[in-house]
Amino acid sequence: MIGILLARGMLIGILAGVFAFGVATLIGEPSVDRAIAFESAHGHDHPEGGRQDETVPHEHAAPEHAGPDVGHHHHHAAEAGDEEEELFSRATQGGWGLLTGLVVYGAAVGGLFALTYAYAQGRMGALGPRGLAATLAVLGFLAIVLVPGFKYPANPPAVGDPDTIRQRTALFFILLILSVAAMGGAVVCARRLAGRWGGWNAGLAGGALFLAVMVAAGFVLPTVDEVPVTFPAQLLWQFRLASWGIQAALWAALGLGFGGLCQAAQERDAQALRRGDRPALF
Repeated sequence: MIGILLARGMLIGILAGVFAFGVATLIGEPSVDRAIAFESAHGHDHPEGGRQDETVPHEHAAPEHAGPDVGHHHHHAAEAGDEEEELFSRATQGGWGLLTGLVVYGAAVGGLFALTYAYAQGRMGALGPRGLAATLAVLGFLAIVLVPGFKYPANPPAVGDPDTIRQRTALFFILLILSVAAMGGAVVCARRLAGRWGGWNAGLAGGALFLAVMVAAGFVLPTVDEVPVTFPAQLLWQFRLASWGIQAALWAALGLGFGGLCQAAQERDAQALRRGDRPALF
């Protein structure tokens, strides 16, 4: 059964990655192009510091975050006016490179999502497949994307000090791990209180616990502010909102698609059992 759920999760994750690529092409790539144009016009001097694309994951955004930013390893003009040779063209980065990154990221997240779904079955009340998958998708988006992104948001090219990449990456993943752990603790707390307090009050208590832990973590962890004073604020927030939007599209597609597939499989299995047939494998 776990293998079947894992296969479903990875399949839906791949399809969600393709969907997220379409969203990224519409709302993400234009802001990246404008940021690269800004960087080219101003060289690669960062007088006030600024975040810069680093590695893969964090959707369409700063790579030290968890999400595919494969297409955004942008080209820097060389010192003294000589241009460095690009390993991949901008068209490749924003096309097949970004699609590949999002598909791989979607498959990985889909697999982890399926394992979480398998564990959560029967442990989160009388939720059906669609309701459970949607709930897990919302909780996952909050814990993995939105909450860590408030403290360490994604930034476009031309923003960031290359010398602090490792430090910023480490800080983001520390906050990410804390967020996931806090979300897990909040769900366990809500489950244990549900019998005495009722589902609604228990859910509020779990949410309050998660919020308290993450607010405390936000105060304890250092703030990173490397945005150059000359960088357009509107472009910065367009990029960040697009970054969150792409991740939201991926998680929404994953939750709805996986829940729908599991619901359909459950109904097929029920019909097969009534007829005395063997349940379908997928």
